[in-house]
Amino acid sequence: MAIIPKKHEMPTQPADVRAHNFNEVALGYTPEIAVEEAKRCLNCKPRPCVEGCPVNVNIPDFISRVKEGDFEGAYQTIAATSALPAVCGRVCPQETQCEARCTLAKKFEPVAIGRLERFVADWHNARATERVQAPVSNGRRVAIVGSGPSGLTCAGDLAKKGYQVTVYEALHTAGGVLVYGIPEFRLPKSIVEREVETLRELGVDVELNVVIGKTLTVDELFEMGYEAVFIGSGAGLPNFMEIPGEAYKGVYSANEFLTRSNLMKAYLDHPTTPIMKGGKVAVVGGGNVAMDAARTALRLGAEKVYVVYRRSMDELPARAEEVEHAQEEGVEFRLLCNPVEILGYHNESDPRDPKNGFVTAIRCVKMELGEPDASGRRRPVAIPGSEFELDVDAVIIAIGTSPNPLIKSTTNGLDVNRKGGIVVNEDGLTSRANVYAGGDAVTGAATVISAMGAGKIAARAIDAALSSHK
Repeated sequence: MAIIPKKHEMPTQPADVRAHNFNEVALGYTPEIAVEEAKRCLNCKPRPCVEGCPVNVNIPDFISRVKEGDFEGAYQTIAATSALPAVCGRVCPQETQCEARCTLAKKFEPVAIGRLERFVADWHNARATERVQAPVSNGRRVAIVGSGPSGLTCAGDLAKKGYQVTVYEALHTAGGVLVYGIPEFRLPKSIVEREVETLRELGVDVELNVVIGKTLTVDELFEMGYEAVFIGSGAGLPNFMEIPGEAYKGVYSANEFLTRSNLMKAYLDHPTTPIMKGGKVAVVGGGNVAMDAARTALRLGAEKVYVVYRRSMDELPARAEEVEHAQEEGVEFRLLCNPVEILGYHNESDPRDPKNGFVTAIRCVKMELGEPDASGRRRPVAIPGSEFELDVDAVIIAIGTSPNPLIKSTTNGLDVNRKGGIVVNEDGLTSRANVYAGGDAVTGAATVISAMGAGKIAARAIDAALSSHK
């Protein structure tokens, strides 16, 4: 049978419709499309796709089951190693991981592994009626700090082995960056809630509104009888450019902007947590978070949204699919530009206080690409005399985040690096005995699947350590 050279297209909402609602953009494969896409898999013996997956999902096996129409069997294959199948099928950068290793990709487009994973997870979730059975307890207790992807994965893997696991979450909703950082149109919150509920069925206890480092300390967790602690507190500290005007009203970090919209429901007509709606918006940055912020601003009623990025489209770090969707929806990309100042006018009651000012424009300088820097990308260099202004009413800074500083500043004996990341060994063990860490708290802002991989590694190490001290 001749190989179909391209992936089967993912059905989506029309761009002119979806730009004005928060419903999920991608509509998912039908069973018929899923089976046809699965048939593109060569089921090759080297299995390079598995090596490209940070949680080592048995990709050829699950795709073979899809090909046979055994969708439940495919789900169980994925669930054996992944705690969040429906999430990963939506937000993982498969194009740089499993799909990048796909043998078919040497000549054609790779198999749509992510789309098939999403289909399988959604098929299962729509039909599952039986609760997951919690395993027999082994009597040992482990505390997890943070309910993001690394924490949830570590919790799930340990719970399956009989550990009594408690997840401590600082916010009022479990899910970490999955709920506060990723918009509904990319990852519906009901999907995250379902995955968290599955962990609860396994016996995981989720405690909300508990700030480790304030409400409880790591020392107190051990005093409460926990034998190990995993820190997956994420990278919630936003970075700023340190340019004039960042204190004006209408300047947001992407973290704040997305949290207000995603978690605090600021898109409602009368929200308790307000957010700027309408007007012209500039989003500074080129990653997935920048795309999320720009597309959210559109849905909140912005008349114009600019993405301001200092390199070219070739260096843009966001997923190609997200960039394409943003362009289709009307986001304008101002490439090879870098902000140097945010302009505004002051409240006449106190013209000396920049916090009383309001954004009116962003001043940028045009850039050109020079020699490669440490990241391997060509370094942007300002072009003298090329400054220009964009009239905007709001500026969203999306240039990255740093690890949450609270835990490391309140936990004795925890080494951190110069960027604030917790230092760990290959097993996720920190400089303190029985304290492990993983995900963005260690690496800084990275991908959901890499955080999940770190959670799996730590769970395996915690089990090995505690099992050896019976």
